[in-house]
Amino acid sequence: MDNFVLDTSVFTNPEVYTQFGQSSQVAMDAFLDLARRSRARFYMPSSVYEELCLVKKGEVPPDFEAVVRIRSPRRFNILVPAGVLYEFIEEVRARIDRGLRIAEEHAKMVGSGAQSEEVGKIINRLRGRYREALRQGIIDSREDMDVLLLAYELDGVLLSADEGLRTWADKVGVMIVHPEHLLPVMEKLVEHGD
Repeated sequence: MDNFVLDTSVFTNPEVYTQFGQSSQVAMDAFLDLARRSRARFYMPSSVYEELCLVKKGEVPPDFEAVVRIRSPRRFNILVPAGVLYEFIEEVRARIDRGLRIAEEHAKMVGSGAQSEEVGKIINRLRGRYREALRQGIIDSREDMDVLLLAYELDGVLLSADEGLRTWADKVGVMIVHPEHLLPVMEKLVEHGD
C-alpha cells in the first residue's frame, strides 16, 4: 500500500485541481472521494494543513481529516545525507548571487536618470525577477520542507505542483507523481484497489 504526501498545491493550483472539477471546492470533494475509495494512505503535515485551512478560509470539508492523515515529520529523527545539505547550500548561495546581480542591474537603470514613473516599473520588474531568481525551483518554506521530510520518512509518493519541492524530492530519492497525471493515478488507485 502506497503512502502519498500532499502539498497545498494539489488543492490550490488551478493546473492541478481543474482535473477534478472547475472550482477548487468541487475538486477537493472529488479528490477526497477518490482517496476514500482507494486503499492508499494520504498524509499532509500539520503545517501544510494549517496553510491549506488559511488559504481555503473555512472551505476544507469536515471529513478531510478522516481521509487525509495530518502528521508532521519526525524532524529530529530523520537522517538527511550531508551531500544533500551541501547541494542545498550551494544552490542558495548561487541564487543569492543571481539576485544580487539582478538588483545591481536594476539599480544602474534607475541611476541612469529614469523618470519617476519608469522607476516604479523598474522596481516592479526587479521584484519579479528577484523573486524568480531566489525562490523558483527551490524549497523556500517550512511547509515545503515538512512535505519533503514526511515523504522521505514514509518512503512515500509526493503529490505537488511545486517545482522546487519536486526537484528536491527527486534529489533525495522520493517518488513523485507529476501534477498533470494526478487524476489518472487516483483513478488507477481506485480501479486496482491500490
